[in-house]
Amino acid sequence: MGTSRYLLEHTSTKSFDGKLLYVSHSKYENDWPSLVHSHPFSELFYVKKGRGAFLVEDEEFPIKEDDFVIVNANTPHTEISSGEEPLEYVIIGVEELNFSIEGNKEHIIFSCGSEQRDLMFYMTTMLKEMTEKPRDYERVCQDLLEVLIIRLIRRTNFAFSVDPALQISRECLKLKRYLEANYMSNISLDSLAEISHLNKYYMVHAFTKYCGVSPISYLCQIRIQASKELLANTDYSITEVAHSSGFSSQSYFAQCFQKSCGMTASAYRKANRQ
Repeated sequence: MGTSRYLLEHTSTKSFDGKLLYVSHSKYENDWPSLVHSHPFSELFYVKKGRGAFLVEDEEFPIKEDDFVIVNANTPHTEISSGEEPLEYVIIGVEELNFSIEGNKEHIIFSCGSEQRDLMFYMTTMLKEMTEKPRDYERVCQDLLEVLIIRLIRRTNFAFSVDPALQISRECLKLKRYLEANYMSNISLDSLAEISHLNKYYMVHAFTKYCGVSPISYLCQIRIQASKELLANTDYSITEVAHSSGFSSQSYFAQCFQKSCGMTASAYRKANRQ
């Protein structure tokens, strides 16, 4: 009897931090509208049957049976099904996982090719586990997700890699730039959530993690910096400085300035003039 034994080398490997959110199965039956939308998490699509198109960031790409689609978090997209060959696919939502794709793109579409059977197995097994919920199904699904990601990396010859960094950094950067350009406007958490299309509490958590301070604290920092420039270089009254910097009232401005600079606005102006 011939025996072959292969020893595991136990090289240092680290599991990624991606968290499986859901697995769903969809089949187009002329019962859903194709509306462009985005999510604060990444999505993986496997097309089981049919034909159609994938609309992402204002570009339309054809998709067909055995195609795989990966879309990064907060990327506007939607699926458009063919009327003659309706789309049927499995979708996986993954939190805290971002894909670095060649060309700085936020999505990738490719044919599964010879990997079709294995990739479909991972996707459909996760769907079955999530549907039936047997013992330890969460652990099984999470482990299957990790295997699936590794197989996808192999399939695309490292055309993309897994980056466990904060997945909504792009939206946070957009909000940061918005605050810097519009600090004189009346800005609230509700208005920022509406601009970013994110849940208000999730937006605050993500921005704080990305920038080190909350959106309102960052806005206050910008306004204080603007007020310091006005105090040093103009003859505006303290009230005018407060309003020109975006503060709703002189008293609130005084409170924020004292806390930030350790002195009053008048003392700061005097010190800089001297």
